[in-house]
Amino acid sequence: MTRAVRLAAVVLLIVFGAFVPGALAQAPEKVARIGVIGPRTPVDGAKYVGALRQGLQQLGWVEGRNIVIEYRWAEGKVERLPGLAAELVQLKVDVIFAGTTSATLAAKKATDTIPVVMATGGDPVRLGLVASLARPGGNVTGLAYSVGSETFGKQLELLKEVVPKVRRVAILSNGANPAQGLATEEVTERARSLGLQLQVLEARGPEDFDAAFAAMTKERVGALLVVADAFFGFHRQRLASLAATHRLPAIYGLTEHAEAGGLMSYSADVVESFRRAAAYVDKILKGARPSDLPVEQPTKFELIINKNAARALGLTIPPSLLLRADRIIQ
Repeated sequence: MTRAVRLAAVVLLIVFGAFVPGALAQAPEKVARIGVIGPRTPVDGAKYVGALRQGLQQLGWVEGRNIVIEYRWAEGKVERLPGLAAELVQLKVDVIFAGTTSATLAAKKATDTIPVVMATGGDPVRLGLVASLARPGGNVTGLAYSVGSETFGKQLELLKEVVPKVRRVAILSNGANPAQGLATEEVTERARSLGLQLQVLEARGPEDFDAAFAAMTKERVGALLVVADAFFGFHRQRLASLAATHRLPAIYGLTEHAEAGGLMSYSADVVESFRRAAAYVDKILKGARPSDLPVEQPTKFELIINKNAARALGLTIPPSLLLRADRIIQ
């Protein structure tokens, strides 16, 4: 081997030794950006977002490694949601995760291109969020909260089992949430078949609670149904206290109300819905279009009974109902 050939070989070894490993090394993993928007505070929404993160982790998405999550909390002020949604759009996140109906509506209004995943949307078809459950057709998909009038009808039936002689029932709804009007319509339809008269009362802010309960007392209603809403969940302890003070047996649309001292709740497992919604985020980040991902409806509902609240109201819960309860708070 001539000196020139040997020199050329050495040069090639240096070149390949310096550049080939870098060329063959894997490119850095792309970091996806997820925007999370919700009406609560970071503390109050922790268990729900924790379930979302857990679901993402199980699918290989880990904060600080291949995803960054941008959180936007309305701190209990629903009117802030549109502005927060606009912030996420300006950040050009890859997907927006909206935990509630109000958050989903705000995100949908802010963008028609960035995918939006909902975890507990009200009737998404009637609200104009999707074209149909099977073929959403736009940039919104995810999970719905209920399966329509069956859910609200069941809540009335359970309330009537606990207070069989009740004739007038108050419905507390959040007038600032468009989904609440639809829920009230469905409750009204079921009430007729049960022979119940309804008094619908709205509360758009905590300052409306006292007047609403005073109206219930004035109208001599015998029981109360609090429609599922994150705003009501945020003020769950005060609502439970007011129901106890006014001696009103109440059923709620979120489990956290019963945990906070309310008489009972019947609802889909919202924490599980947040965990399941992670699968939608995963599919979208891997290239799926939200328009092609069918909206899921809940298949599991939980009945929680708070016996402490029942005793305070002087109520005896029927044994048959206790046997059907998923959880009893002693």
